[in-house]
Order: sequence, then structure tokens, then C-alpha cells
Amino acid sequence: MKGARGWIIAAVVAILIAGAAYLVQPQKDSPEHSSNSDAANGASAALLFAQAMGHPADQITGSFTAQPPYSMMFVFTPTSPFTADDAASTRDWVRFGGVLVYASEQGDPELDRALGVSRFGGYVPGGDYKATPAVAGVGTVVGSNSDVVPLDPSPNQVTFLRTAQGFAVGYIETLGQGTVIVLADPLVLCNGYLEKADNGRLLADLIGTVDPNSHVAFDEFHHGLTTSDFAPQAWITTPWGAGLLWLLVAVFVGLVLRGRRFGPLLERPAEVARSDAEWSVAVGQLLRRSSGRGVALGLLAGATERAVAARTGLPLQPRERFWNALWVRAPEVAAELAQIETSLYAASGNERELLNAARRLHEIAHPAPRVTLK
Repeated sequence: MKGARGWIIAAVVAILIAGAAYLVQPQKDSPEHSSNSDAANGASAALLFAQAMGHPADQITGSFTAQPPYSMMFVFTPTSPFTADDAASTRDWVRFGGVLVYASEQGDPELDRALGVSRFGGYVPGGDYKATPAVAGVGTVVGSNSDVVPLDPSPNQVTFLRTAQGFAVGYIETLGQGTVIVLADPLVLCNGYLEKADNGRLLADLIGTVDPNSHVAFDEFHHGLTTSDFAPQAWITTPWGAGLLWLLVAVFVGLVLRGRRFGPLLERPAEVARSDAEWSVAVGQLLRRSSGRGVALGLLAGATERAVAARTGLPLQPRERFWNALWVRAPEVAAELAQIETSLYAASGNERELLNAARRLHEIAHPAPRVTLK
């Protein structure tokens, strides 16, 4: 018990130290482009910019809801997946007049499905993107220097940003009474990029699609732990889940190496040999429950024909030739066997008739030797 208690205490202390280190360390990077981060790839400037333009702007935390009073919502690279209900409520909110800016490198499966977002399976070089006349005053914007996954817009989705090779990385779509704006490179709206090229103008144009007094919200609910994160797939698809899974594996391997048992020893029950009578009864019960009398009689009839063919020296196949030869060579056996096979269907009605037919077939297949008195 002392050894197990030491393992538990050590594990708890390690978890507390890791959590404290994560909370205390300065968050210099924001791969999810959170509006709480002042890093170059954070989105705090977008929140402040919306407030500076006179919009009531805040964050969605605690619980997710896509409904009035929000008129515009920014969703940057969800690290906690959208549930089907979250994605459906977002789509319905857009259809009733909401404006959604959805910026994510890989996308969220449920949100992509709900909004009809299609992405190519490969990567193309990012960097400078050319704007179309769909966004006024914007010529070129600067994004990630690494590769990006381009979008595959439909005819209803109007591209407004393209790579140098012509691939779409941003489009606008009218959905019901609202608008969906999708970006494959969120960095074009992040802190360290707003002063480059026409990035700031692009953000101003996007926020300008709603009225000056409209409420603007930034989704931070999907940048933390949610109830959907405790689904089985989250143990593999999220960094914290993979870490906990690794911890469980390490503890398991450690206990195995130390020779610890994972429960009381269970003795294996001794196997008892079954008698032939028990097997016969079991087979009979199976045939009775499955209404297999006809099947059993068919098998017995086939075995009887094989035994008769072996005894008389006649080939069993083709069957028609076998019966013709049997009527010539052993007409008594052929007559009795034909009579029994004709009555097999009626004999399958109950067990007594089944037993009588089986006995008669056995007598034909294995006739008793004749005793000659001298």
C-alpha cells in the first residue's frame, strides 16, 4: 500500500506542477488566434478595432450561443471542436441575418459541414494574396509565409482573396438573410499583420458589412475545454487529451514493470470433459429450437445414399444414373429408400416420426448381417 500511495502522490504533484507552469508562463504565442492574446498571431487588435469603430464588442465565453444581440461573430481556428448543435445554431443565426467571419487553417468538421465549406486536400504556398473588387480599397494582403490549405468555393461562394497561383483563400457567401465570410489564412486579420499591405483595410471592410451600432462578438468558447472535449475522439485529436493518454500509458507500463497486479487473482475454473450423451442432447436441443428436423433428415438421407453406393459399388454422381442403376442392381433397397425419402417431409412434423425415419434410414445404410442356420 505504501508503494501505491507514493505513486499516487507523485502523479498528483506532477499534474499540479504542470498546471501551474502552464498558467504562470507568459502566453507569447496564440496558434488559435485568440482575441485574448497580444501576440503577433493573436486577434486582440481586431476586438479593439471593432470597439474603436463604435461597435459593442465582447467575447463569447462560458457557454456558446449564436443569437441576437450579436450581429457579427468572428470564429478563429477552433481548438475545441464544434458540436453538431453548435454548428446548426450558427448556421441558423446566419440565415436570420448574422454576419459570420470564419477564419481557420484546417477548418472544423461540423462547422464546415453546416456552412458548406469545401477545402482542397493539399497545400499551396501562402504569403501575399491578391484581392478582388469584392472588397473595396484592398489590393494585396499579407498572410502566412508557410503553406495553406486553399478553399474550393462553389458558384454561390464569391472569392475575394487568391494566392499567386490563383487558389481561393477567402470567399463571401450570402446565406439566407446573412453572410458567411470564410478565410483559409487567419493571420491576415491578426495583430502582427494588420499594418502590412492592406490587411487593416480588409478588417475595416469586413466589420463595415454591419451597421455602426451592431454588436460584434469573438468566439472564445471554442478556444478552451468544452463538454465535447471529453468525447472519446478528443483523447487523440487534442494536445491535452494526447498528454493524458500518454500519462495513463506511462503509469500502466510503470506498474507492469514493477510487477503490480491490476486486481485480485482469479483462478481458472477446471474444465470438465463432456460425455457423448451430453453432446447428443445439446445437438438435439439446437435442432429442436431451430426447427431443424427437415435438415437433419436430409443429411441422414444423403449419408444413407452414400453408404448404399459404397456397398453396391455404384457411383453416386450423377444422381439420376445412380438411381437407375440401383433399381436394376438392388430393387428392394431402391424401393425402400425411395419410399422413405418420399415421406421425409411428413416425418419432419414431430420427433416420433423423425426418430422412426432415422431408424429406417440407418437399417438401410447398415443392414444387420443375416444368420444362416445349418
